[in-house]
Amino acid sequence: MLRFTRTSSKTAGSSPGTLVHVGEKKTETIRLGMLHYDPDTLLERSLERVEDALPLLKPATTTWINVDGVHDTAFIAHIGRQYGLHPLTLEDVLNTHQRPKAEAFDDYLYVVMKMLRYDADQDRIRPEQISLILGKEVLISFQEAAGDVFEPVRERIRKGKGRIRKGGCDYLAYALVDAIVDNYFVILDRLGERLEVLEETLDDHPDAGILEEIHTIRRELIYLRKQVWPLREMITHFLKADTPFIGEDTGLFMRDVYDHTIQTIDTIESFRDILSGMQDLYLSMISNRMNEVMKVLTIIATIFIPITFVAGIYGMNFTHMPELTWRWGYLCVWLVILAIVIGMVAFFRNKKWL
Repeated sequence: MLRFTRTSSKTAGSSPGTLVHVGEKKTETIRLGMLHYDPDTLLERSLERVEDALPLLKPATTTWINVDGVHDTAFIAHIGRQYGLHPLTLEDVLNTHQRPKAEAFDDYLYVVMKMLRYDADQDRIRPEQISLILGKEVLISFQEAAGDVFEPVRERIRKGKGRIRKGGCDYLAYALVDAIVDNYFVILDRLGERLEVLEETLDDHPDAGILEEIHTIRRELIYLRKQVWPLREMITHFLKADTPFIGEDTGLFMRDVYDHTIQTIDTIESFRDILSGMQDLYLSMISNRMNEVMKVLTIIATIFIPITFVAGIYGMNFTHMPELTWRWGYLCVWLVILAIVIGMVAFFRNKKWL
């Protein structure tokens, strides 16, 4: 539940641009990786220093620098000095609780969004913030830890498939955003499978665990919606912003990402409606079951009312009660009781209460 209520208390009262890491430290060592390419050549290697890539920044080439780990404020500040990043941008990179957004600066476009992965062991969504710095010849991506959903993009670059080696930094930024959004569908597939299992369980043997599972899935959907919903605004900014960092051709591809985002939001809303329906059905089934139990108990209690009355009369300790000395009195009372039971059961059946 902390995912929904986190606050940046570390930066409260600080001046804008103060570099403070806010969030969980997910890696001990910061790693730098680089892919430098053009339509004909490719250079892929790890970097010891982030400034080692500066001599490679040339027109008609693309340099992708990936930073794993954002907990070291001094190192992030060093990157900012080398590549001319605004202190407010560095502050947002270090604050891993940012809302997805896009901001245009003079020399680059800053994009922040959440890369989500499904933890099958705990059946929950694991978030990681991704920050993208898009310049004309360089794209810098900041991740909280090693491991991401970008490997298919790297493979396309290595093999030169499609237009990615010819598209420039803006097309690379589109490919990364598209990979993140496409992974949302993977998460939705897993949640959809849980919904199917939950629906089958609800039909077979509903129990208290179903309601807990419904609330668990609903929390995951609310969190997913919270991360996906701002992407519409962010991608719209991509499409409408008067910036030299996004070409017209790439804008067409970004519209496709926008469509995928809308589809993701629609699927989330559909799942939420399904969950609401399942919860109503569960509560209705429990209520019907309780009503059936109460009906049986009420009928039993109703049958025993006249029997108790008869037993109460002959349980009185008066001296002059002629039936007490009658030889067939005991048998007669039992016959009366059986007649009452049979008569009332027949009456209930005739009224279709049984």
